[in-house]
Amino acid sequence: MRAGFSEREHTRRMEDELLAGITSRELVAGVMGLGYVGLPLAIEIARAGYRVVGFDVSEQVVAGLNSGASHIRDVDSAVLAPLVSAGLITCTTDMDRLSECDVISVCVPTPLSKTRDPDVSYIIAAGEALGRRLRRGQLVILESTTYPGTTRELLLPKITERGFTVGEDVFLCFSPERVDPGNEVWHVGNTPKVLGGITPRCLELGQKFYSEVIDQVVAVSSPEAAELTKLLENTFRSVNIALVNEMAQVCDLLGVDVFEVIEAAATKPFGFMKFVPGPGIGGHCIPLDPHYLAWKMKALNYKTRMVELASEINSEMPHYVLDKVQDALNDRSKSIRGSRILVLGIAYKRDIDDLRESPALDLLRLLVSKGAEVSYHDPYVPEYREDDRIMHSVELTDDSLRMADCVVIATDHQVFDYHRITSLAQLIVDTRNATRNWPAENVVGLSGAVAGLRKELQPAGTR
Repeated sequence: MRAGFSEREHTRRMEDELLAGITSRELVAGVMGLGYVGLPLAIEIARAGYRVVGFDVSEQVVAGLNSGASHIRDVDSAVLAPLVSAGLITCTTDMDRLSECDVISVCVPTPLSKTRDPDVSYIIAAGEALGRRLRRGQLVILESTTYPGTTRELLLPKITERGFTVGEDVFLCFSPERVDPGNEVWHVGNTPKVLGGITPRCLELGQKFYSEVIDQVVAVSSPEAAELTKLLENTFRSVNIALVNEMAQVCDLLGVDVFEVIEAAATKPFGFMKFVPGPGIGGHCIPLDPHYLAWKMKALNYKTRMVELASEINSEMPHYVLDKVQDALNDRSKSIRGSRILVLGIAYKRDIDDLRESPALDLLRLLVSKGAEVSYHDPYVPEYREDDRIMHSVELTDDSLRMADCVVIATDHQVFDYHRITSLAQLIVDTRNATRNWPAENVVGLSGAVAGLRKELQPAGTR
């Protein structure tokens, strides 16, 4: 009995020390993975007054960050550099320094394999690196998007293998990242943070720490609930995007402008949420997260029919756009083979440099496979490499616009001068409704638009 009391007393002392470090800002926070998720989180933690040790396997990334130079567009070097100079952020490839950290946020990639199954190898590697260096009193928070059960099935065993008891010796939580690249309104600090702990004490400590960094922490009952929250958020978006992508094809067959229909529906003050179609879906989350859920449910002998259908519809959109390009050229007595196609924008969404799962890249491949002479212009992506091929962004000159047999607007960057583009290009396939304020006979949309009417149909204040 006395030994048991002593152990509880020891546990309480470690918890009190962690809480004191949180309050006094004396604890050291570690962030594993310094990409689109980890670096903004490290910045936010440091701005809250904590010293942060960032971990990454890339020596080039670490060297750049330690010099105050950000490799992530959403993180301004002018924000990073003072934190580095003040000693609040230090980056390293040395995983032995994990033992220095009191709180460790794991922000490693979770891609899909070629068979569209979750690739959790980075989480496993992070768990093994942690397991070899864990000490009593540490709080570990997994942030990487993954399938329900990952925290308990993959990270928890790495801790218990060391003889630690989670909730007493070491504390473990899951908190899904909610990064939206390019969003100037919602960022790490003001986006509510969902958090689930293995035990109530894990949750309490995790909530206390993140409450000092994030404006609002939303506690849920378990890591599984937090893991599923992220998958629901992005599956919701995937399904609704699939709906409007299919509606674009319906409208095309009916000769109706899908964007006009969506704008009209959006005037309803209840029961409708606006989503817009495009050439597909991209980014790390929306194309991938539903597959995590579908994969997990297959193991439980349940088929997520709506999830899989949405993924099928969205993945077919580049083929739909290809057909639009072919038909538009055919209407002008031109074959796609040998035609000069200029693609505007290859990032997965406007005003960012992120190419992850970009549907524009799928479209480029399809156009090349049909024998087109393809070039692209993207001010945010000067070049990109695929296999052994490197493509470079061409200059967007008057001549390049005039000489293209077809200009495809795949990403609607706001820096593009759409009036100039519509004035100079012979033919435009606009997958984003970017030319809505400059209707012209040379513009083909995702669905049957009525030439000359699109400008009049815009709501007041949008012209």
